[in-house]
Amino acid sequence: MKSDHRHELKTNELADWLAHFPEWLKQNRTNLLAVGGVIVLAILVYFWSYYRSNVVSVRREARLTNLVTSIPQQVNAAMRAAAQGTDQSYTLMPLAQDLQEFAGRLSDDNMAALALIKRGEAIRAELHLRLTDITRDELAKQIAQAQASYQQALDRKPSNPGLLAAAQFGLGLCEEELGNFDKAAEIYRATAQQPEYAGTIAQAAARYRLTIMDDFKTPVVFKPAPPQPQVSQEAVPTLQLGPQEANAPALVPAPSTPNVAPVTPAAPTDTTQTPAAPPAAADTNKPAGG
Repeated sequence: MKSDHRHELKTNELADWLAHFPEWLKQNRTNLLAVGGVIVLAILVYFWSYYRSNVVSVRREARLTNLVTSIPQQVNAAMRAAAQGTDQSYTLMPLAQDLQEFAGRLSDDNMAALALIKRGEAIRAELHLRLTDITRDELAKQIAQAQASYQQALDRKPSNPGLLAAAQFGLGLCEEELGNFDKAAEIYRATAQQPEYAGTIAQAAARYRLTIMDDFKTPVVFKPAPPQPQVSQEAVPTLQLGPQEANAPALVPAPSTPNVAPVTPAAPTDTTQTPAAPPAAADTNKPAGG
C-alpha cells in the first residue's frame, strides 16, 4: 500500500508540474534565453578555436617544411657557385636566423626541436662551404652557435626519439669539428647505446662515426707536386713572317708526276685476208708495158 501511495503522489506531482510548466516558462523566459545564449556562444567559441588552431598548425607546418627544404637547396647552389669560384655560403646564415626565430614562436616541442636541429646543420654547412680561410677563433665561435642550437633542441624535450638522437648526434659532430675527438666519441657512444634511440637514423650514424673517426685524427698532408720539365726556347720552332709576306698569297706547286697521254687502242688484226698495197704515186700514170 505504501508503494502504491508513493507512486500516486509522484504521478500527481508530475501532472501538477506539467500543468504549471507554461506559466513557469513565462516567468523565467528571460533567464532561459540568457542561459541558452551563453551555451550557444560557448559552442561557437569552441568550434572557432578548434578551426583556428588547425589552420594555424597547418600554416606553421608549411612554413617549417619550407625552411627545412631550403637548406639542401642553398647548399647545392653554394656548391655550384664554389665550382665556378664564387662564394655563396653566406646565404645559409639568414636561413639559420629564420629557423631560430621560428622555433621561438612555436609551442609544439617537436616542431621547435626540428627547427633548432636544422639551424645547427645550416651553421655547420656554412663553415664547410666557405671558400675563404677560417681562423680558429671564427671556427670556435660559429661551432658554439651550432652547439647552443642542438642543446636547445634537447631542452625542448620532444616526444619524438628521432629528434632527441639527432640533437645529441649533432653535439658530437660539433666536438669532432673542434678537434675534441675523445669528447665526440663519448657522445657517439652514448647515442649508440641509448635504448630509446633504437631504430633511429642518428643512432646508426653515431655507430658508423665511431668506426671511421680515427681516420680523421691524423691530418692529411699532400706530397708536393713533381717539378715540371723546363722546355728550352731553342727547341720550340718559330715562324716569323714579314709584314709584306704575312698577307702574300700562297703558291701551291704542281704535282711532280708527269702527265701521261691517253693510249689509243690498236686496231684488230684480221689474219684471213690481207689487202693489197696501193700503187705508188709515180706508177699511177705510167703506160702499161712501157
